[in-house]
Amino acid sequence: MASTTPAAVRVEKTSGKGVEVDWSDGHKSTFPFQYLRDACPCATCDDEREKSGAAMGEAPKKKAAALPMYKEPMRPNTATPVGKYAIAFEWNDGHHSGIYSWEYLRTMCPCEECKKTRAEGGKLVPGGSGAIFG
Repeated sequence: MASTTPAAVRVEKTSGKGVEVDWSDGHKSTFPFQYLRDACPCATCDDEREKSGAAMGEAPKKKAAALPMYKEPMRPNTATPVGKYAIAFEWNDGHHSGIYSWEYLRTMCPCEECKKTRAEGGKLVPGGSGAIFG
């Protein structure tokens, strides 16, 4: 069973590495900041992803005529716990609407093991106090 309860959470703002989560079932997830920003769960970002056809955690699709512009590496200015169920970020691009629940983060874990589970049709289903892959 995949746990959605973190045992430890580290936000590596200074190094720019990302967010590391040690789950209570022993699994470890590492989320690069750009991946988290591109997977923002707020309604605005979700709508933009849907319109552009981008997958969760994938950078928004660029318009064909758009010139490449320098973008500062994505980092949060702040990371704030939201009760016992989530974490929220204020990003250095000014965005601050997304609330990343632990359940959401576990389902989008970018590790190879979790990608394989999703590719094989594993999905999130209700289970006790969190969720499991079934």
